[in-house]
Amino acid sequence: MVVVLMIAEKPSLAQSIAKILSHGKMKSRKGIAKPCHVHEYNDTFRGQPAQFRVTSVCGHVYSLDFQSQYNNWDAVDPVDLFDAEVRRKDANPDQNIYKFLKQEGHGIDYLILWLDCDREGENICFEVIDIIKPAMRNVRGDLNILRAKFSAITDKDIFRAMETLITPNKNEALSVDARQELDLRIGCAFTRFQTKFFQGRYGDLDSSLISYGPCQTPTLGFCVERHDKIKSFEPEKYWKIDVKVRYNNSTFALQWDRVRIFDKNVASMFYEDIKAVTRTRVTKITTNQKSRSRPIALNTVEMLRKASSGLNIGPHHAMAIAERLYIQGYISYPRTETTSYPQNFDFKELLGKLSPHEDLREYVKSIQKNGINNPKKGQDAGDHPPITPMKVASKAELSGDSWRLYDYIVRHFLATIMEDCRFTQTTCMVEIAKEDFTCNGIIVTSPGFLNVMNWLQQDDSQNLPNLDRGAALEIVDVKLSEHQTSPPDYLTESELITLMEKHGIGTDASIPVHINNICERNYVKITGARRLQPTQLGIVLIHGYHKIDSDLALPTMRADVEKQLNLIAMGKADFKAVVKYATDIFRNKFCYFKDSIPNMDQLFEVSFTPLAETGKPFCRCGSCSRYMKLITAKPSRLYCQTCNQTYNLPQNGTMKLYKELKCPIDNFELLLFAANTGTSKPIPLCPACFTKSPYPEMSKNMTCNHCLHPTCPHSMIQNRIIDCQVCNQGTIVLDAPSAPKWRMTCNRCKFFVPLLPNASKVYVKEDDICVCKTSLITIEFKDASPFPDGKKSRSGCLRCDDVFIKLIKMESVIEEQLSRGIPKSSNPGSHGKPSRGRGRKGGRGRGRGRGRGR
Repeated sequence: MVVVLMIAEKPSLAQSIAKILSHGKMKSRKGIAKPCHVHEYNDTFRGQPAQFRVTSVCGHVYSLDFQSQYNNWDAVDPVDLFDAEVRRKDANPDQNIYKFLKQEGHGIDYLILWLDCDREGENICFEVIDIIKPAMRNVRGDLNILRAKFSAITDKDIFRAMETLITPNKNEALSVDARQELDLRIGCAFTRFQTKFFQGRYGDLDSSLISYGPCQTPTLGFCVERHDKIKSFEPEKYWKIDVKVRYNNSTFALQWDRVRIFDKNVASMFYEDIKAVTRTRVTKITTNQKSRSRPIALNTVEMLRKASSGLNIGPHHAMAIAERLYIQGYISYPRTETTSYPQNFDFKELLGKLSPHEDLREYVKSIQKNGINNPKKGQDAGDHPPITPMKVASKAELSGDSWRLYDYIVRHFLATIMEDCRFTQTTCMVEIAKEDFTCNGIIVTSPGFLNVMNWLQQDDSQNLPNLDRGAALEIVDVKLSEHQTSPPDYLTESELITLMEKHGIGTDASIPVHINNICERNYVKITGARRLQPTQLGIVLIHGYHKIDSDLALPTMRADVEKQLNLIAMGKADFKAVVKYATDIFRNKFCYFKDSIPNMDQLFEVSFTPLAETGKPFCRCGSCSRYMKLITAKPSRLYCQTCNQTYNLPQNGTMKLYKELKCPIDNFELLLFAANTGTSKPIPLCPACFTKSPYPEMSKNMTCNHCLHPTCPHSMIQNRIIDCQVCNQGTIVLDAPSAPKWRMTCNRCKFFVPLLPNASKVYVKEDDICVCKTSLITIEFKDASPFPDGKKSRSGCLRCDDVFIKLIKMESVIEEQLSRGIPKSSNPGSHGKPSRGRGRKGGRGRGRGRGRGR
């Protein structure tokens, strides 16, 4: 029996595929990767009995980063990043995906890849191949590593994909590798330099990162360009003549053919002449049959545009909803540039599935009865079919934004195969004082597709009476009205998406990400009607780029790079040559930008406040003993004006002094940080150690519960109790700031164990470690004590001492929180290394039997 391993991109997708292919008869088991299950069933594959295993990754297995020596912002010149060696690292180390794939791939005969059918999915295919291929039983070139191509999670599509397996496309994967490497090198170099430069000079930038991105920055540039047009706009007065006439008790307005006049005297002259006339006649009547074309098939960009402008759903959120609907089988694959249905598209079958739709069933039946109109010819981009519904849903199954987006996709699909909207337009022409006027009336004769896209209903508000040439009209009102020209409004998300598509900025999948990034960086804010208004920081950045090198903010360079990446995907350009070409260009531009940064700084000087004038005195500097200022605008930090030194702080929380205690390493006052999550534990830290760790083996952002100082009463070494069994990466330490509600907490995850409340003192016994490797702890009471015989103090092991086991129940707390699953901590130092202690001074202590209390 051969073993076939099939890998999908998400756990829910793997479950859906396995359920379809096994006809619901698969058995599931947990894998060593926390989010991933393995679904197993037996069948045949290529004429042989086979055991199938279906599981998944969780997006990319690897991420790209520099070697560790290049990750120190203070020690590395950003220009070195253009030549620095890059490496792949585990994208989700906590999930054990690498080990999981290695284990499940051991000894298999076939590997079938069910990753998303776009370039990113192709790239993940080769990440999976690199891990599993060495562990396979017998690799025979392209014969037993296969790729499934599908566009929807339906029985028909999945079985068809299984019957038409192909070879993974290495060129498409390489184009993604090239984009990742270029974005990493360019983005990190510019971002590190300008973040350090400007945050070291100004205190009210209100952004944790002054980032640059080859796609992100031109996206911001479009928003600032519109802002500049608004601010530079000078309104101009103009005048219009409005006339109303009556015919057989029906009153309607006439439009002046000149539309408007910018000279008041000339407009007044026309007005006086027209006002003197009381009656006129119709000089000409024209009647035309017109139509409004139904839409072409739906692609990603149009879906995002309509979600923003029509449904008030931002593009990033809309894309997330669409992906969820796709995985649940409600719609086809939502990332596509194609607007033309394939020739073999089965409209009748899909209409049959949609016939029970609670709101649109009558229109579906009408299409089935009257026949399908041939859809308008769109563009075949050669990727995926257009976005369509795949099965009917109800408001009970989907709710909120999910239902609204699904409903729009259904209506758009139906509209593409319905009749055009047909209407009659009547134009009446009138002459008054030798000036020509017209009026139009519209009568919809056949609404066609507008029945389902009712928000686009044709305006037929002005219905003209039955008029003939020569009909007499009574002039009932003439007005001269004053107006002024108005500036354009800020870009809507829909308009920005159109500009990005037009200039080749981003892909259908990445456009929402770039828009979301400029919002999160505080470069723009979303106002009413989902318009993007640049902030002062966003405006100054773009103006600064233009002052130094306009190419950095214009879309032309990125569009050129995208063309090169497309050539890699088509096998027409070499990966290394394209990366070198783009890297060399941006290296030169970076060097010029770095030398010319004073030109941009001139704009920052007049827009933002210097560090020395920002913030309030907060705590003393360990170097000069003068008060440092706390700057609360993002990123929160401390600034010593005397030393001209800035110290990093954790973000998104509150900070206060910790009992005026000082760090024994550098004499800085300790601070207590509490994250804004509401449930987060306060964490003591030294701002100097947090900014730059005194220990080479520790990364920056070190807090006291990671500190290796052997004598400091707040360090991990002094407060370590046991290694955490929940996350298997952190250390459970005594949480001294939690007094009088004492508890132990993990310095990496959110696991905690409540200790005895209202104790007067709790401390870890130095060098006393039980044989079970748990540090002994002492708990003291001043008043009523829960200990036997009313003793005020007790020392022992929390896992072995009978009294502590009964009162604190540590093991049951661990079991309970393991069953619930403990999320990764918001602890700002939780990524530091090492997180675990190994006993004081490297030993295990003397031990005291089984840790019995005393």
